[in-house]
Amino acid sequence: MDDDTHTAAAAGADAADSGADAAEAGPLAGFTVGVTAARRADDLIALLRRRGATVLHAPALRIVPLADDGELLAATRELLACPPDAVVATTAIGFRGWIEAADGWGIGEELLARLRAVELLARGPKVKGAIRAAGLVESWSPQSESLAEVLDRLLAAGVAGRRIAIQLHGEPLPGFVEALRDGGAEVVVVPVYRWMPPEDPGPLDRLLDTVAGGGVDAVSFTSAPAAASLLSRAEERGLAEPVLAALRGEVLSACVGPVTAVPLQARGIDTVQPERFRLGPLVQLLCRELPGRARVLPVAGHRLEIRGQAVLVDAGLRPVPPAGMALLRALARRPGWVVSRADLLRALPGSGRDEHAVETAMARLRGALGVPNLIQTVVKRGYRLALDAGECA
Repeated sequence: MDDDTHTAAAAGADAADSGADAAEAGPLAGFTVGVTAARRADDLIALLRRRGATVLHAPALRIVPLADDGELLAATRELLACPPDAVVATTAIGFRGWIEAADGWGIGEELLARLRAVELLARGPKVKGAIRAAGLVESWSPQSESLAEVLDRLLAAGVAGRRIAIQLHGEPLPGFVEALRDGGAEVVVVPVYRWMPPEDPGPLDRLLDTVAGGGVDAVSFTSAPAAASLLSRAEERGLAEPVLAALRGEVLSACVGPVTAVPLQARGIDTVQPERFRLGPLVQLLCRELPGRARVLPVAGHRLEIRGQAVLVDAGLRPVPPAGMALLRALARRPGWVVSRADLLRALPGSGRDEHAVETAMARLRGALGVPNLIQTVVKRGYRLALDAGECA
C-alpha cells in the first residue's frame, strides 16, 4: 500500500484540547505519532486522532504522475504493438493513472481492448476495484494483497517464454522482476508514477528533529519509498545517528506491511506490522502496542500511567511539559527511591548546571499532574515517587 500537510502546532493543539478521560480521548491519548504518508494521509490522521493521538504529519515523498512522460508512453505503445500474456496491476492509483494517460494520448480504448484479452492479475481489492471501474475483469487477485503471492502464482503456472507486463507503483520491483526473468519470462515494466522528495522538506525536517529529541512515540510508514526517504533525509541533515538510535530504541516503527519495512530493517530497525496490510489494522496495532509500553505505577493511592508525552492519573489525561516528563521518567526508573537533584538535573533537556531548573520543572510537573503528594520532596536529598506500601521499588 502507498501512502496536505498538518503542522506540529495544530497536532499539539489537538492534544491540549483532549484533556478529558482517557476513555473519551482514546487508547492513543498521550502518545505522539509521526505520519510519513503522502497519499491517503488524511484518512490515517483521522483514524489516529479519533483514538486520541497527537499527530505530526510529515510527507516523506510526493507522487509525480507520468502522464506526459515518454517512458510510460513508450511502454504502452510497446504493449499495444506486441501483446503481453499477462499484466500485473499493483496499485489502484497507478492503474487508473495509466488508463487516464492512455485516454489523453488517444489510445485508451485500444489499451482497454488489449487488457481484456490478457490474464489480468490484481494485487488486492483496491486494484480490483480500479480494474472493474475501467470496465475490465481481473483474472485473479490474492486475499493477502501481497505481491509475493502474485509472484508465487505466476511461477507455479510457469513463466518460461511468457511476456509479462508489470505496472510499477513508484519504485522498481527488482526481486519481483528478477524472479520472473530467472524463470524465463520477458518482463515489460510500466512506470505510471514516481516517488520524489517532498517539495517542502520543512515538515519532514521537524519530524526528524522531534524523533531525534525523543518527542515522538511512533512513526507510521505506508510505503517503502517513504521509509527510505526519511532515512535519506536524516543522513543529508547529519541526523542519521540520533534518528537511527531513536528508531532502534524507544520510537516504534509501525509499517503497513513487510515490503514497507524492508528499508528500515536493512538499517537494523525493528518494526511491527498488522496481519492485514490496511490503514485500519495499522492503527489498531498502534492502539495495542503503544499503551503496552506505558509504565503503570501505584502511587499515593492513585494509578499513575506514564505515556509518551502525557500521564494518566486514575484514567484522567494530564498533558505534561517535556521537562516535566523527563523528570517523571527519571523518578519512575527508581520508584519509591530518592533521586537527587543532581541526577534530575542531568535528566532535564538542556538545563545547564543550575539546580533551580529542577525546582521550577518539578513545580510545573506537580501542577500538571493535578494531584498532591504523588511526588514527595526529601529535604536536602531530592525527590521520590510516593510508591504505595507493599510495592517493590
